[in-house]
Amino acid sequence: MRIAYFDCFCGISGDMILGALLDLGFKLEDLRSILGQLNISGFDLQERSVKRGGITGRKIDINISQKSQPLRNLTHIRQIIEQSSLSNTIKNTSCHIFNRLAKAEARIHGLTIEKVHFHEIGALDTIIDVVGAVAGLNLLKIDKVSVSAINVGSGTVNTQHGMLPVPAPAALELLKGLNIYSDGTDCELATPTGAAIISSLAENYSSYPKMRVNAIGYGAGNRQIKNIPNLLRITIGDTHCNYPSEQISILEADIDDMNPEYYGWIMKKAFEAGAVDVCMIPIYIKNNRPATRINILSLPEDAQNLAGLLLSETTSLGVRIFTTERIKLERKIRPVQTLFGQVNVKIALLDGKIKNIAPEYRDCIRLADTTKRPLKEIYQAALTAADALINE
Repeated sequence: MRIAYFDCFCGISGDMILGALLDLGFKLEDLRSILGQLNISGFDLQERSVKRGGITGRKIDINISQKSQPLRNLTHIRQIIEQSSLSNTIKNTSCHIFNRLAKAEARIHGLTIEKVHFHEIGALDTIIDVVGAVAGLNLLKIDKVSVSAINVGSGTVNTQHGMLPVPAPAALELLKGLNIYSDGTDCELATPTGAAIISSLAENYSSYPKMRVNAIGYGAGNRQIKNIPNLLRITIGDTHCNYPSEQISILEADIDDMNPEYYGWIMKKAFEAGAVDVCMIPIYIKNNRPATRINILSLPEDAQNLAGLLLSETTSLGVRIFTTERIKLERKIRPVQTLFGQVNVKIALLDGKIKNIAPEYRDCIRLADTTKRPLKEIYQAALTAADALINE
């Protein structure tokens, strides 16, 4: 699997993405050829090598020849892209990004998506940024995009809607679900276009993933910033793991002074709050005291809520949170018929081939109750009926 990791230590914008992709080997001639398929005119592209904070990166200059661009809505943008001769993959992904950008602006300004007319989505350079970024990643044969926490900057920014806080409301709306921060840099670092592209393409949000590094590209922003190089860094690498994976958070709390009757209640509440799994582990802590470690698996977006649950429902004074990658086989549920009734079985697949089959425990319990047969007999009957699935 070929991974592109976006290191957004100085934010992200459309032109910074294009610059980094050019630095990685995406040819300017190829970009011009791709944009030519959009049947739009009035622009010229140039690239140059620049230094930001002592680091060399690529800067793309988009020169618009027309003094004023028409205000386009989402329908106009989609028509330009869909009527082009681009591949369906580039068309669909680019339209998805513009759709999210328009939805964010519509929500911020209290409009329906059809009535959004504004310079950000209609600007010619935004079309170039979005389609160019999607095409560049496609030509570089990227299978997966991952992104760091994003430095958004601070202060205010002058827009078509007047002075707005940083991050701009549309950018912040698009960055929902991603990790962001500000190092105090007094300017806009994450633009709505950059936020729309990365939030649409990135599959997970983490520190550097485990990979063998093949290439590194730096895309430069417009201005020189005193305290940090104004660059976006994209690292491309390979991983030999072909198993499907996802980001998962692990929450832990070690407790030695709580009524043990509470643990069942806490497990129940954790599952209700979205926990993927919960376990209680007997441990020994300082002074050789027996204790219980509560271990919760959750999706990253549920971690903070579950941490609050542990802090309010237990006697723990703190919660450890780790975010890591979990390999996860594809799963399907199939019903099988036994002598005792129907049982759903869970099927785990890898590359379309069955690797594991397990009867659904609750179904087996239900049949054991209604037939008055031993649970192990029901379970074995379900496994026998499920064996036929392996040979399908």
